[in-house]
Amino acid sequence: MVSVSSEAPQSLNAAAPVPLRILLDGIDRLGRLDGWIGGGCLLMLTLLMLCEVATRFLSNFLPFFPPTISIAWEYSSYLMAASFTFGAAMTLRVGGHIRVVLLLKNAPVPVQRALDILSAAAGFAFMAFLTSAMAKFAFGAYVRGQVSTSSDTPLWFPEAVVTFGMLLLTLQFLARAIQAVLGLPLEDHRMKASPVE
Repeated sequence: MVSVSSEAPQSLNAAAPVPLRILLDGIDRLGRLDGWIGGGCLLMLTLLMLCEVATRFLSNFLPFFPPTISIAWEYSSYLMAASFTFGAAMTLRVGGHIRVVLLLKNAPVPVQRALDILSAAAGFAFMAFLTSAMAKFAFGAYVRGQVSTSSDTPLWFPEAVVTFGMLLLTLQFLARAIQAVLGLPLEDHRMKASPVE
């Protein structure tokens, strides 16, 4: 029998001042939500492609089956973009992004901390710019009433979804910069998926 502790896991941000701890813990919760949404988008993408394959296969034997699902390729591209953006914040929090750490590992601790602060601040600035640009892009599509050519889907909706995923990554970079300044752990390995055995 497996026993499950009813206690909440200790926050890695416990050493931060209370207002910052609340902010950082909130961003961590959003990061977890981000990962679940990204996983859900990936699951829906997989199901959509399996339905497309099954429909094409069945149309070879049953004449009333359509040869394809008309929205499959369009919606799979939306789901793929959402999967990428929604998985990014949680991946950053667990330290899963590709980084070149050769310089970082061989530098003294104060230099490592300065580099962590600079890289997190640069990531935050870059993602804040991209998020702002994507929000303007989505709002422009909404104002102009743009729709896709194949399914008449309003384009602002998938663009807004991608923008939200980018916003979550922006917030995670902000949290990382604050954590680096305060000397808190930058990565939460408890959020990593356990290996399949």
